[in-house]
Amino acid sequence: MEVSSTPPHAPTARVLVIEDERALSSMIVGYLSRADYETAEAHTGLEGVRAVREQAPDVVILDLGLPGLDGIEVCRQIRTFSDCYIIVATARTDEIDTLIGLSVGADDYITKPFSVRELVARVQTVLRRPRTGTRAHSHEPTWVFGDLRVDSAGQQVHLGGTTVPLTPTERDLLIALASRPTMAFSRRQLIDEIWSAGWFGDEHLVDVHIAHLRKKLGDDPESSRYIVTVRGVGYRMGPG
Repeated sequence: MEVSSTPPHAPTARVLVIEDERALSSMIVGYLSRADYETAEAHTGLEGVRAVREQAPDVVILDLGLPGLDGIEVCRQIRTFSDCYIIVATARTDEIDTLIGLSVGADDYITKPFSVRELVARVQTVLRRPRTGTRAHSHEPTWVFGDLRVDSAGQQVHLGGTTVPLTPTERDLLIALASRPTMAFSRRQLIDEIWSAGWFGDEHLVDVHIAHLRKKLGDDPESSRYIVTVRGVGYRMGPG
């Protein structure tokens, strides 16, 4: 594991790059450092998991094609103890690989070959995400839907009195939906709200995160108690 030198003034965030191609990893770290992020590198899956535990990064850039412990398993293990933002970088263009990566807790993805500047922009985007919906609706920081309680101010979700462990993206999606329960959001509206208006890629990543969120809430899409599919539009909160 390699840690870069600390910038001369306080960095905006800590980013860990888990990538076995050392030249690419160094290039990414160089761009991130120039953007004033504190950076670290790991080149194997096991090393990456250990680095997340020890360094508690704000963002992880995770290659799926790691030797030994692959990126999917690394992502799964990270999600057992950290809610850092995870951006998957993959050379596999197969949609199934992308969807699997997101379903185990990644927040965003980028496909190789990519522009490193674009990757840095993705990092900047996820770090800007903190809770625009929360601030917009700070006068009503908590919403209740049956047994589900969404506390936007505390960034917590409770189901039947038990805290539900959500990733940052899942939590942001739920807060966005809960804050305007009568509104049916399209995928594009949710992307603009959560990822940013400048985000581009497969909009079906919203469906993957919604499916994962529903699973954690025990919500059957055929008879939804919390997140309803509005055919031809997208999603809204409330009983189906």
